Amino acid sequence: MAERKVPDDLARLWRLQVGTRLGRPAELDVDKVVGTAVELADRAGLAGATLPKIAAALGVTPMSLYRYIGSKGELTGLMADAAFGPPPEASQDQWRPALRGWARGQFTVFERHPWLAQLPVSGPPRGPNAVGWMDAGLRALRGTGADWGTKIGVITVVGGYVRQGFVLGSQLEAGRRAADLDEPGALRIYSRELTELIDPQRFPDIAELLGAGVFEAVPAPDTADEDFAFGLELVLDGVAGAIGRGEGLGG
Repeated sequence: MAERKVPDDLARLWRLQVGTRLGRPAELDVDKVVGTAVELADRAGLAGATLPKIAAALGVTPMSLYRYIGSKGELTGLMADAAFGPPPEASQDQWRPALRGWARGQFTVFERHPWLAQLPVSGPPRGPNAVGWMDAGLRALRGTGADWGTKIGVITVVGGYVRQGFVLGSQLEAGRRAADLDEPGALRIYSRELTELIDPQRFPDIAELLGAGVFEAVPAPDTADEDFAFGLELVLDGVAGAIGRGEGLGG
């Protein structure tokens, strides 16, 4: 049977040799190009990691970068896998604390590299670090007795919550900064403006909510983390219920 050839982009992602290298060693390699791109994106977002800017930082021409990456799209895939890095070691034997740590580990990665949340999700994990995170998520569920479909569904849902929770929090914070408001100030304005507009006959529960003064209270400094934690526990409660009922993806 003929040996299957690994596609060049996948080979670069796993740092396998592509083609035959002759002559003097290259001054650059995939790691240097990707590392520089990640540093630029961390400082200025994805707009700061264009090929011309990466080339300028490395002191080369933009076209020379194509010796190490196949395309701009491939570069973002390489950047994402490098930025995520390997998953943290799970220290708990029980699935819930292990999966909670897995989720919080991903959230920390997004905080460290906010531009990651802007990248589209184009398919299942392909790079070694992304595969490592997937493996760690599945390992957290090893003792649950769930089938493979359920395990994949669980880590997809939990990972999706982490990503969306980070995006929502970041967008809210950006909106408050643009309006030069802190969270308590933004909530108070929201409450007072809506109170003038809400018809209790049309929106009875919203009227009751505003009347309760919930948005007038000063939130604790770690409200955003508490909100994320609350949502994560709701998701994990759902996972626990599905596992307890022995439900698979078709259940």
